Parts: sequence; structure tokens; C-alpha cells
Amino acid sequence: MPQCNPGGKFCFGISVVHQDQIQLPPLAVDEYRLGEEANVILSTGSRETGGFIVYRKGLLVGSLLQPILDEHPKLAQFQLPAGTFVRHKGRQYCWVPVTPSGLLKLDPTMLKVFELQDGDRLIAIRSSNLAFTMGARGRLIERVHQYQGEIEEF
Repeated sequence: MPQCNPGGKFCFGISVVHQDQIQLPPLAVDEYRLGEEANVILSTGSRETGGFIVYRKGLLVGSLLQPILDEHPKLAQFQLPAGTFVRHKGRQYCWVPVTPSGLLKLDPTMLKVFELQDGDRLIAIRSSNLAFTMGARGRLIERVHQYQGEIEEF
């Protein structure tokens, strides 16, 4: 897993949006133990990086992000239809099923909210111990594309 610049964030790999689905890099799937749950929570990315952020509910419980679950119990219990967004402090959140290998289906509404389209290449970046980012643009993404080492693509 490359660190694309000294002191920088770690990149798990590159994932390509293909036919409304995306394969998350296996290293990220393993590190965040996504196979332990059938669903993940996604949120809009930052203004600079775009894309989306991937959370496992089990990591949110009891964390500083617990208020998201408390204020949106239907999201927390996966009682909303998959891909239905709720707002919390400037971000939009939804949930989707995830396969044990980390395959996500993104419907057209989700792609629009995340400002993505078929063929977009997203960089999986370690954000924190709670989530990782599937970034679409910005300085960090440009650095990854300039990186001379090998980065796996999925």
C-alpha cells in the first residue's frame, strides 16, 4: 500500500466506476473489516476530494460519529431504501449492501449526488480508523496519479 508522498496519506488502490458498481480495494475491505457486515454507510466526500466516504456501522457505534446514527435511526437500522440519502451537518448519508469482497452497486441517483459517472477512477485513501475515502479529485488525487510506484487498480 503506497504512501504517495513523505508524511502523506496511504492509498489502498484505485477503483473504477463500471456499470454503476465499484470494487473497493481488498486492502481497505480487510482493514475496515467490511465483510463483517452486509451493509456500509456512505457519505459525500469533502469539497476538495469529492467522491464518497465508506463507513462500517460497527465502527461508528460509540465513536464521535455516533450522533449520525442517533439522529437518523432509520439509516442506522438500514430501514430506509438502499441509496436513500439523509442530511447531517452538511453531508449526505445513505447505506448500500456490500459483498464480502467489497463490491458496491451505486444507482444513478447516488452517482449524481457523489458527482461521479461511469469510468471515473477513484483513489481509496485511509482517512481515519473509522472510514476511508474514495476520492475523485483534488491535490491528493493528482499526487497519486503522479506517483511513480505501483498502485493496484480494481
